[in-house]
Amino acid sequence: MPREQGRKLVAQNKKARHDYNILDHFEAGIVLVGTEVKSLRAGHASLVDSFATVDDGEVWLRNANIPEYTYGTWRNHESKRKRKLLLHKKEIAKLERESAQGGRTIIPLSIYFSDGYAKIEIALATGKREWDKRETLRERDANREAQRALAERNRNRV
Repeated sequence: MPREQGRKLVAQNKKARHDYNILDHFEAGIVLVGTEVKSLRAGHASLVDSFATVDDGEVWLRNANIPEYTYGTWRNHESKRKRKLLLHKKEIAKLERESAQGGRTIIPLSIYFSDGYAKIEIALATGKREWDKRETLRERDANREAQRALAERNRNRV
């Protein structure tokens, strides 16, 4: 059977982009057990309230919910166990150095399959204050209005 091609999104953490300023992105592999892969392929996962930590030179994903596989047996996996992320040593060193600074954290943005392999996009981020969130919403609305006005102007030209 041929291997999958392309990128298939499984889960996305939309709230992360609202609650955090994203500083840097990383793509990492995930160490999974068999029923976790089957559950992900079925499209079941949640990244709400999950985060990553660097412990002893290894990056671990915590609180990510991959529910038990419905057709699994007694060998099913634990849904909120910590999972090891696979990164290069330089990337791990950078994450450890940057996250040690005050106010920075490592958050997952999405889980997806890339050419058949389970991957996770993580980001180094700082938390937004309440007024930052309102400012971001205001900017987004202003950009949307500008785009509408430009589209209306172009429509009337023809």
